[in-house]
Amino acid sequence: MSASQRMNAGVTIDSVKLYNDLCYDLSSLQDLACRGAWRSILDKVAQARSRSLLSKPHEHLVYLSYNAIALTKLRRFSEAVAELDLVEKGLDNIYRYETYPHHYPNCHGSMAPFVLRWLHAELPARLGKRQETLDRFYMLLELIKEKLSNNLADEARQVWRKRECLVINSIISHHLSYKEFGVCLELMKDLVNRELSPVARAVLMSKLGYVQMQFGDLEGAKGTFSVIEEIVREMKGEIEIEMANLVNRNKALVFMVEKDYASAVREYQTCIDRDGEDVVAINNKALCLMYMRDLSDSIKVMENALERIPTIALNETFVVNLCSMYELAYVNHSDIKKTLGTWIARVAPDDFDTSCTRI
Repeated sequence: MSASQRMNAGVTIDSVKLYNDLCYDLSSLQDLACRGAWRSILDKVAQARSRSLLSKPHEHLVYLSYNAIALTKLRRFSEAVAELDLVEKGLDNIYRYETYPHHYPNCHGSMAPFVLRWLHAELPARLGKRQETLDRFYMLLELIKEKLSNNLADEARQVWRKRECLVINSIISHHLSYKEFGVCLELMKDLVNRELSPVARAVLMSKLGYVQMQFGDLEGAKGTFSVIEEIVREMKGEIEIEMANLVNRNKALVFMVEKDYASAVREYQTCIDRDGEDVVAINNKALCLMYMRDLSDSIKVMENALERIPTIALNETFVVNLCSMYELAYVNHSDIKKTLGTWIARVAPDDFDTSCTRI
């Protein structure tokens, strides 16, 4: 990436220098990750290791982190686990700044990137060991709570709070996948009662409403969504487009559950008029049109989004839905899906699961 390209992408020369001062050629790894070029990351890490370009312990950990993330993204989970096994036992003792005073004078604490701890918890589930993943996430949550019980600087406390939210949301996702709604509700209510910003509270309460709907408590979900509307209303001039769209998407979801698809389409269209890149609204509007037996328009909505905002709209769920519409609408759907698959192969990131086209 040239200097002018970095500037256009919102990456300044100063930030590139900062990244590279922290770790050897870190800006390139970051750029490749943002573009979904996970195979290129594997090549870059392998090259740096073979040429002994990493001189400090934390650089080895950073490159190992990107390697493990890339392997996970490419669904090579066993290899990602093997990568983590190289450092797992040393995260809390060997990989500490004070262990290497000649490299890090006057520094102390763990140098392990938090993503390694998160991956260590998440990966067993990808190999069919769900309970091990839950156990590890709950242990990681205890570690975070222990950190938060210390006298931390405000900035550090905010970082650990964000990590706590990430881990709790990960736990919620795993419980949700097994329809363990009671546990999810308790965890969400605990999070909502924290000192969150209005935006964070509204987003979290939306998730709470979705869970309530999943186990049939539509009235409870409506009540939750009403509270969100009040939160957004009180933000007054601070309201961002995304928050206004959150309110409309929640209304639309209630209409969908009640099978009032025409009203849901109107709510989703309001979102799209505000933000033409709201992929959730675009996807759900198309689904509503499909349920109304207007397959022609539903397909147009999806195809238009892929043409207009390909890097944003291109995800597996979106493509699965579009392919389902093709199968319902056309006799020659296999040929149409092959054309779509060819286009996806040209523009999609490395981790895109092409099996979603069902060719």
